[in-house]
Amino acid sequence: MRRRGLRVVPFKAQNMSNNARVADGGEIGAAQYFQALAAGVVPDVRHNPVLVKPEPGVRSQVVVLGQVDRALTELPWPERAERLWPVARAAYNSVARGADVVVIEGAGSPAEVNLARGDLANLRISRHARARAILVSDIDRGGAFAHLYGTWSLLRDADRARLGGFVLNRFQGDPALLAPGPEILQRLTGVPTIGVVPLVDHGLPDEDGAGSSPARGTGRRARIVRGPAASNLDEWWALRDASDCRWATTPGDLADAELVVVPGSKFPVADLAWLRASGVGDALVAAHCRGVPILAVCGGAQVLGEAIIDPHGVEMAGRHPGLGLLPAVTVFSATKQVHRTRARFRADLPAPWAALAGLEVEGYEVHFGSTVPRVPLPPVFSDGSGVVSGPVLAVYAHGLCEDPRVVQALVGRAPPRSLDDVFAGLADLVDRHLATSTLLALVGGGGGDP
Repeated sequence: MRRRGLRVVPFKAQNMSNNARVADGGEIGAAQYFQALAAGVVPDVRHNPVLVKPEPGVRSQVVVLGQVDRALTELPWPERAERLWPVARAAYNSVARGADVVVIEGAGSPAEVNLARGDLANLRISRHARARAILVSDIDRGGAFAHLYGTWSLLRDADRARLGGFVLNRFQGDPALLAPGPEILQRLTGVPTIGVVPLVDHGLPDEDGAGSSPARGTGRRARIVRGPAASNLDEWWALRDASDCRWATTPGDLADAELVVVPGSKFPVADLAWLRASGVGDALVAAHCRGVPILAVCGGAQVLGEAIIDPHGVEMAGRHPGLGLLPAVTVFSATKQVHRTRARFRADLPAPWAALAGLEVEGYEVHFGSTVPRVPLPPVFSDGSGVVSGPVLAVYAHGLCEDPRVVQALVGRAPPRSLDDVFAGLADLVDRHLATSTLLALVGGGGGDP
């Protein structure tokens, strides 16, 4: 739609993910961040006004318009929805005023009858927007025709009337083998199947970040430590096209590492316990002794330090010993720091990080507290932030490896595709496999003011 000259903005009233990005105003789900970039607009908290970040057990942190809402976080889930609906509605109204098209992403299924009373992301927002809809099923999981028919059958008549087409996504094989499924489905529902999209290597990060190993090929052996609370794992996806990149979940996974990444963690104290119990912590220490370069980001930098001090009970009150690979101490604050960042790697970075010297990069920070060296250490960036200690480079900036130059410096080759290449490829895919004329007709018939 953007390539056809339309002003397009993405919108998801409520997303659930621990992979957040920093947009204009605070945190949003990674999916809406990339959708905004694809649409050619600056990512904004209004594109995803409610972000739910899962926590252990049945808890979840609630982020409203980019900022943590502690009061809502403490409320039982059924009590949150009515307080959040005015926020979601106002955010939609605001972004819709400046757009020709708002692409609203739902969540799961619009026909989960047990969740209907607290629905924000599906029927409630589509009714408010008076939007036309397409229903997309992941056929790679199986049962797609049953899912589509079952969802249609559970919808009210008014909501069925909004439905302009079915799409079978992530298909592998010969589309001719689907017949007569689409025809039978249309006879039963009156809704046409307007596209069969093949399963492709689309080049974007997995929204959940850790669904499977990111290994893609040959090259430098990069190993990413994946603890139970690891977060923002999607930022490392660019390494997969440029190296032999794998998750490290056992001590043996680090045995042949040429680069170790210790990524962010939503609960660094919990991940410290896992590192010790699993033996991965000992393997990290051994890699450090071998001089293997270790890139630590945010929570990863915190666990490598000598201690994490949590005076406010952000995660677990008290002093928690770290792995001791970094002569620094982290103190959690009661307030989360969320902001975009731009910095330049120092021109005199020591080995093994010298290839990064002088690069100007952009990223984002999402963390509680700060990490302070106990002894003088060389900074990573020219503004004095980050530290280098032997083979360890520790920073709070996420997103650095989404810069092809950084990937090149770390593993000796850059990803073969830029983000713009990925967006163009996906747009081409839609044009080839969906009835785009039907999509454009649905947009033209959306009806109603925002």
